[in-house]
Amino acid sequence: MVKRIGLFLLTNLLIITTISIVIRVLGIDARYLSNGSLDYAALMKICLVWGMTGSVISLALSRVMAKWAMGVQVLKPGQAGQFEWLCDLVNQLAKSAGLPKTPEVGIYNSPEMNAFATGPTRNRALIAFSSGILSGMDRDQIAGVAGHEMAHIANGDMVTMTLLQGIINAFVMFLSRVISFAISQGVKEEHRGLVNMLVPILLDIFLSILGSLVVCWFSRQREFRADKGGAQYAGRERMASALRRLADGRLLPEAHPSLATMKISGRPGGFLSLFATHPPLALRLQRLSTP
Repeated sequence: MVKRIGLFLLTNLLIITTISIVIRVLGIDARYLSNGSLDYAALMKICLVWGMTGSVISLALSRVMAKWAMGVQVLKPGQAGQFEWLCDLVNQLAKSAGLPKTPEVGIYNSPEMNAFATGPTRNRALIAFSSGILSGMDRDQIAGVAGHEMAHIANGDMVTMTLLQGIINAFVMFLSRVISFAISQGVKEEHRGLVNMLVPILLDIFLSILGSLVVCWFSRQREFRADKGGAQYAGRERMASALRRLADGRLLPEAHPSLATMKISGRPGGFLSLFATHPPLALRLQRLSTP
């Protein structure tokens, strides 16, 4: 899942930066800047509309971006050759999850033991598996991973995250322009145009990174729920076996980058743990065993 979250956040950051430039070029900022004062109500409305727009665009592009960025090869049921069993597995899990349409199934070349689900809706979803996870896990363990990703789709995590990201975008854009306006009041008038053009863009980038802390926290909470869903759809032992396979320090030390699968393990402490999209494996196993 880390691939899904990472691509979503990166796409959103690029879109918000683009929107900031467009707002400036089109002179939309004139609607909340007049006579040397700031119209907070008008600014909030503009930020809410454009912030949600950026998030929705990120969601709409999520599946296409994932295929392009990861080089995902989509498998066609009945034409998947040695991976026909994988298509059948995803189809069976989709029925167990009550999805109206089976997600696309894809594979991509990577030594990481990773898998992710993405897509704008339950009807337009994709579950992709790395070559590393297909060769490093048995079929029961892969069923657990697939069940976990299916739960993300069934739970509507991408749509929920889009709403959350849209709200964060709105606050990011609002705060960056309020701060920029305050800074511009402290410089010479001939420099204010430059400040109002560059500072909001820089603040949008910085505050978006801080805002990702909220998205990452939300993602960690949804991982616990997806684990439960994976246990429900694929079986608790299959889900637990997949997590144990990744937690086996003899095979994959905790610091190994592939442990960031499904990035399946977040480090238990430190500032960087705030940016982890997944809780530590030990905690996930503990939660999974709790009724």
